[in-house]
Amino acid sequence: MKLYRIPEPGAIENLTLVEEPDPAPGDHEVLIRIRAVSLNYRDLMVIRGTYGRGGQRPNLVPCSDGAGEVIAIGNQVSRVKVGDRVAGIFMQKWIAGEVTAEGAPQAGASALGGAIDGMLAEQVVLHEDGLVQIPEHLSFEEGSTLPCAAVTAWHAVVDFGQTRAGDTVLVLGTGGVSIFALQFARMHGARVIATSSNEEKIRSVHAMGADATVNYKSFPDWQHGVLEATAKRGVDLVVEVGGAGTLPRSIDSVRFGGKIALIGVLTSGEINPTRLMGKSVTLQGIYVGSREMFEAMNRAIALHKMRPVIDRVFEFDQAQEAYRHLASASHFGKVVIRVE
Repeated sequence: MKLYRIPEPGAIENLTLVEEPDPAPGDHEVLIRIRAVSLNYRDLMVIRGTYGRGGQRPNLVPCSDGAGEVIAIGNQVSRVKVGDRVAGIFMQKWIAGEVTAEGAPQAGASALGGAIDGMLAEQVVLHEDGLVQIPEHLSFEEGSTLPCAAVTAWHAVVDFGQTRAGDTVLVLGTGGVSIFALQFARMHGARVIATSSNEEKIRSVHAMGADATVNYKSFPDWQHGVLEATAKRGVDLVVEVGGAGTLPRSIDSVRFGGKIALIGVLTSGEINPTRLMGKSVTLQGIYVGSREMFEAMNRAIALHKMRPVIDRVFEFDQAQEAYRHLASASHFGKVVIRVE
């Protein structure tokens, strides 16, 4: 089979296509023919060697997100069968509940495409507990977008945000997490405000149901536009995926007693504890989610026949081009690599 490895991190050009023997599943393992893989910003950090503190696993197979078809199962497997359409969960050992101090290291050590080999391969073997069925109405390309960005957005909007009809949710930008957050917020009857620096993308989020938008390039102090759109009240939830300097504006944008979901590796900048305390704001870091969250999300996606937004699909031999497209930040939604 063919697969990609990163012999040495540092640049996209280091992503190397190699050929290795087909893997075989153990007793509780499943062999999956991967049909599609999607990219996340984390994947760029991994290939550049800037992800994590402890250094990168050598010769890593990248990418956390992939979907495919079960082609063989181990003798003790009971959760899936040959022919099932599945996706891997981001952290293979975070099955349910909250991550505890004891469980966090174990869960983190099972993160695909980071701590362990990922999904950018023609075939992958995973433990049966690390899989979910993808909704029947989705293609493999669409299913491949779910494990990281969609589950992160679901965790932020539904599990943490407890979003209800009539709430207002602010999403920053138009990357994978933000677009999924928009879709899940609308699914739950919330009003959505979105930011972008691109007028074409602003028109696109309006078409998807965003109630108000702010162009942060034209209006750098975009928090004022958010407050104006909420009659000075502020939003109930901010899905904060921005870079340095956005968090103080997110704090200004949220209502008294509101919530800010701080997403992964993208967010930086200083936190003003006095401002947080003065507004009684709840700030929580969101690091993807559990299999339990993934399955709940999939039930909602299936019920509402929701479809992920895919910006562009690249072929397997165009993996480097797919990474470059993601790095350009010109995408709207997800970037996908078709494997077979």
